[in-house]
Amino acid sequence: MTSGRVMLFANTDWYLYNFRLNLACRLKDCGYEVILVSPDGRYRERLLALGFRHIPLNFTARGTNPFQELRLLWRLLVLLRKERPDLLHNFTIKCMLYGSLAAWPGRIPVVNSVTGLGYVFIDSGIRSRLMRFVVRKFYRLVFARKSMTRVVFQNVDDLEYFVDSGMVCRETARLIPGSGVDCRKFQPPAPIDPVLPLRVLFASRMLREKGVFELVAAARILKDRNIPLQVVFAGESSMNDPTSLTPEEIAEIKCEGVVDYLGYVDDMPRLIGSCDLVVLPSYREGLPKILLEAAAMGKPLIASDVPGCRGIVRHEVNGLLVPARDEQALAAAIETLALDDQLRRTYGHAGRQLVLQQFEESRVLDSTLAVYQELAPVTDDQA
Repeated sequence: MTSGRVMLFANTDWYLYNFRLNLACRLKDCGYEVILVSPDGRYRERLLALGFRHIPLNFTARGTNPFQELRLLWRLLVLLRKERPDLLHNFTIKCMLYGSLAAWPGRIPVVNSVTGLGYVFIDSGIRSRLMRFVVRKFYRLVFARKSMTRVVFQNVDDLEYFVDSGMVCRETARLIPGSGVDCRKFQPPAPIDPVLPLRVLFASRMLREKGVFELVAAARILKDRNIPLQVVFAGESSMNDPTSLTPEEIAEIKCEGVVDYLGYVDDMPRLIGSCDLVVLPSYREGLPKILLEAAAMGKPLIASDVPGCRGIVRHEVNGLLVPARDEQALAAAIETLALDDQLRRTYGHAGRQLVLQQFEESRVLDSTLAVYQELAPVTDDQA
């Protein structure tokens, strides 16, 4: 059994619980002491109940006040000096930047996970272009410690973008496809005859960049064509993201009635199992967990033909890829699968096999721990 102290740092406790709990559990099973750090939230009690240490470190992902940002950096420096982890693993942009800087004085090895480019790199507005220029400079700085840093990417497009832009050296970059799927938890439900209307699921944060408005427009088109469908939205807005839908925009979507808005749903296996196909018309992704989970449950997929989505959706194998921001193409793809029961079954079976072969949780976690060993190798007798 190995030993050591690993700190996982993210911008929400929701992210740690929903996306990195499997990693924390594997580390704990391997004998590591796991320290979870994020702003306090409603998932902290769940993490504590599972036996993990969680240290609240409150900040906002969108904060730009220089005094507050310097205070956050100082608090991180103090925290790392106190806890002295053998390795720090950062998630999301601000955590990668500040965590990496704070780790320098103590020469703490750092793993940074790029889980998607985010709105700074996707949006074409003037403010985003200015922020992109600054963020690129910071990335080059914090990723510069070749012997003490690894940068993990979820898809090859993001990896090549960072390397070609000079933000990361190729020798420090690693490709690990997502956070993995527990294929025992996410299993295909018992087969039943399709019941109309078919249920089409969109489950993600309510962000413009996820293609929310394109899917609403596609739902209007399909309603006008009298296609027997129920389009289901599950997810919340995010105050930390500038592309988040406002409460007023969500209220308008609910009132229009072309989609059924459920809000936040905790039981994903049950939700996915109740639907016939899963859609994610996003503008760009790391490797979307909802598509991995849906494929593991044998559901056919429809997604934008963009980095990240292409990592799990194989066109006309386990789903359909459509151009991003194109509601007409999206509606046509949904209609195609809605009207063909056999095609949905074929794509669903192929998706389950793909996940078992490439994205099963244990494979992904083994790859992550291998990256840890590159930076902070530990032995059985290490205290």
